Amino acid sequence: MPKFFILICLVLISLSVNAQNAVNAIKSNNQVRDTAIKRDLIDIGKTLFKITPNPKRPSTGERKIFFSALPIGANVPGGGRALITSTSAGFYTGDRNTTNISNVTFTPYWNFKSRFGLPLRSNIWLKNNSWNIQGDTRLMVYPQYTWGLGRGNEENKLLVNYKYVRFYQSALKRIQPYMYVGLGYNLDYFINIRTSGDQKLKEFTGYPDGTTESKNEFSSGVSLNLLYDTRNNSINPMPGCYLNIVLRNNPIYLGSKTNWQSLYIDARKYIPLNKKPHQQNVLALWTYAWTGLSGSIPYLNLPSIGWDPYNKSGRGTEQNRYRGKGLLYFEAEYRRDLIDNGLFGFVVFANATSVTEPEHNTFRSVHPSVGSGLRIKFNKSSNTNIAIDYGLSKGYHGFMINLGEAF
Repeated sequence: MPKFFILICLVLISLSVNAQNAVNAIKSNNQVRDTAIKRDLIDIGKTLFKITPNPKRPSTGERKIFFSALPIGANVPGGGRALITSTSAGFYTGDRNTTNISNVTFTPYWNFKSRFGLPLRSNIWLKNNSWNIQGDTRLMVYPQYTWGLGRGNEENKLLVNYKYVRFYQSALKRIQPYMYVGLGYNLDYFINIRTSGDQKLKEFTGYPDGTTESKNEFSSGVSLNLLYDTRNNSINPMPGCYLNIVLRNNPIYLGSKTNWQSLYIDARKYIPLNKKPHQQNVLALWTYAWTGLSGSIPYLNLPSIGWDPYNKSGRGTEQNRYRGKGLLYFEAEYRRDLIDNGLFGFVVFANATSVTEPEHNTFRSVHPSVGSGLRIKFNKSSNTNIAIDYGLSKGYHGFMINLGEAF
């Protein structure tokens, strides 16, 4: 592993595991926030349609589940447009003073032809945060461009078709305040990998593993997970920090075609810039390091921009644009409410990506991206925003629309 990569990993760990300095901020953050002065689209809808609460039903502040839904049209990997419907449910499994808000997101898309995706993600906090249960299940049918390993050539890309099944599940037990350790199971199944035209994936990439035309690639493994999380809302994090380390092993005896291992380290920090708890004025920092620890990793399992666990990295950069045996990523975002009631806000962000080049497996270049976005409060009880972002980088620009923040 390159010395530079080891240095970044140490920086990542030191960024997040400073628990003593975070405790005071987290105690105030974990209190139930008064949303009486806040406004969201639900409030606007009630006003427009003259809907009054039923006094026999519990008030919004007493409910334990909050839905948000957003039907949109957007670009999809490989070109073209599709109908995307994002539905998010935030809920509590226990007393919200001692239990983080859980979140389940279902974001199916369809281009009215043969391309579709059915991703279902979950992040469940059990009562009193005793356990954290994470899930990521996907069935996806789509083509996606690849530029080969390393920085690639902007004009030289290949369209790859395949079907993809993912099943990731993990359970983590709290061992200390904010600290969790657990195990997970990870399955990736790439079906009928093929390219359009005469050029083949193996010839284009020069990579031997997982690039055989019209073949399937199956990886099955277990992971050791370490989590340190002082946030109480992953949908829209407020002051706090986050560290996630995932060591994955994919042995042949569990069904993988080759033995391979990978390491993923993800660190985030949220710095409040004012003392008003009802206003958002935050500097958010995110960095992750992702590397293969052995050879014979299937090509589509190699670290790639936009293929982090929640597919949120690289805003302003086309998904899959940079791929290598190692990847480093950093992003900074400033978040601010535009008005006191929190209905509208804005963000500005910048990120940078570096992947190892195939010749010497070293980092040689940095690929930046910048952008800005508008925030519209959809549900104040779960603090869910509609996020409309525009980002650009060398050779690419585009809009992104989501429920919830990028990180």
